[in-house]
Amino acid sequence: MEQLIADFYKLPISNDFLFKHVLLFKPICKHILEELFHTEIADITYLQTEETIDVYHDSHGIRLDVKIADANNTHYNLEMQVKNPKNPKTDNFLLPKRTRYYQAMLDVDMLQKGQDYDELAATYIIFFCLFDFFNAKQRIYTFRKRCLENLDIELKDEATIIFLNTKGTKGQISSDIQSLFDYINNNVITSNFTQEIADTIINIKNDKKVRSAYMTYEMRMKDLRNEAFYEGEVKGKAEGKCEAIKNLMSSLSCSIDKAMDMLKTPPEERQFYRDLLSKNA
Repeated sequence: MEQLIADFYKLPISNDFLFKHVLLFKPICKHILEELFHTEIADITYLQTEETIDVYHDSHGIRLDVKIADANNTHYNLEMQVKNPKNPKTDNFLLPKRTRYYQAMLDVDMLQKGQDYDELAATYIIFFCLFDFFNAKQRIYTFRKRCLENLDIELKDEATIIFLNTKGTKGQISSDIQSLFDYINNNVITSNFTQEIADTIINIKNDKKVRSAYMTYEMRMKDLRNEAFYEGEVKGKAEGKCEAIKNLMSSLSCSIDKAMDMLKTPPEERQFYRDLLSKNA
């Protein structure tokens, strides 16, 4: 527990938990949006009721949600992306499909509140990436749906995906957004805005309620990691035993039941291995 508290005080803004809690400070969150879109925003509203972020499981692990809407009912989801993971089975990067997942979550949340699909609010999913996913050195990559046969034709479904490349060197951004990038990359304060963020982080780290939420978050993350390790270990053992059963059946020309007898396979596990061998046959 003491180590968790020590780790909490060392968290950088690139940590997803800390970043989401910084976004809960309205002046900071509002200013980020205003600087990104070069427009004044009258007000923003948080679409959750808790003062700290709700930490909960879904089918893809643990989600930390800060859902935001402006005075025009445009919805925003801001995410910190430190790593660029791949699917080990396909070797494909996960980030592009992750955007579809977040878009689906935003739309489903609105539809569940009784809105018709033609009343869905405009949405912006914004990723702060500590890497250049597209390797084009742009500071900002903005995506909307367009007709491939005529790029002047936009679908106008009002769903926008934005990747902010904190290491980018091309394209115009405001000085405050660049100072935010510098703060994310190197933890250096180069503007009044990043000084405000740094001061806010000190207040967050001194908040007992946030510290408690972090403990809960880390314990759930640890549980998930342990479960994944256990499942992988069990799967590895099962695959190894299947291989042993097949080798015995092949080398001794014996039945699957005889092979399982020799391996002292418990009766309650035998149907599992029959099914597994049948599937892999």
